[in-house]
Amino acid sequence: VRIEESGGGLVQAGGSLTLSCVASGFVFHGFAMGWYRQTPGKQRELVASITGGPIGGGQTNYIDSVRGRFTISRDNAKNTVYLQMNNLKPEDTAVYYCKALELVYWGQGTQVTVPS
Repeated sequence: VRIEESGGGLVQAGGSLTLSCVASGFVFHGFAMGWYRQTPGKQRELVASITGGPIGGGQTNYIDSVRGRFTISRDNAKNTVYLQMNNLKPEDTAVYYCKALELVYWGQGTQVTVPS
C-alpha cells in the first residue's frame, strides 16, 4: 500500500488550498477514505471522510470546525481523494494525512500553515 499526500503550503487566513492524496495497493473504490490532521502534542484527528463502494460511494462527513469550509471528494478513476479547504484559519495549521479508514497505512503527510 502506498499513500502520497500533496498540496500543502503556507496560506494567509481566509485563503484556500486543495490537498490531493493518491493511493495504490488496494481496491481504492471499495474503501472509505479520510483526511486527518495532527498538531504537535495533540492526537491525530479525523477531519473529513467519504464513503466508498462499487457505485462510487460519496457520502461525506465532517467535524464541526471545518463543516462548510472544507470539501472532501474522490476520483476513483485516478485513485485520488481531495480536500478543498476554503476560508482557512490559523487553527487549521497542522500536518494533514489521508488514509483508508479500515486500513492501517499512512502517508508522509503534507504541512498546512496559516499564520495568525
